[in-house]
Amino acid sequence: MENIEIFKALSNKSRLQMLEWLKDPETNFPEQKDAGYENGVCVGQIQSKAGLTQSTVSEYLSILQRAGFIESTRVGQWTYYKRNEKAFAELIKKIESNL
Repeated sequence: MENIEIFKALSNKSRLQMLEWLKDPETNFPEQKDAGYENGVCVGQIQSKAGLTQSTVSEYLSILQRAGFIESTRVGQWTYYKRNEKAFAELIKKIESNL
């Protein structure tokens, strides 16, 4: 993905918040404790915490996924999201070497 697209994905306060929340899902989504976090956080939990419409949350998560910052897993009718830490490491390397 091009640098401009990566930085566009990070240029929105709500998307940045979602990434921050997903960094520590146990603390930020305690209501999901019983279901576990191995697949990530359920999109419904993210939407509830964000206080945004379902369509806006879906769009934001899609943007972050296209940029490579999150990964999704489908379990039955639910979609779970978690951070792709490898993408953040690559971004750090890119910034250090190119910018």
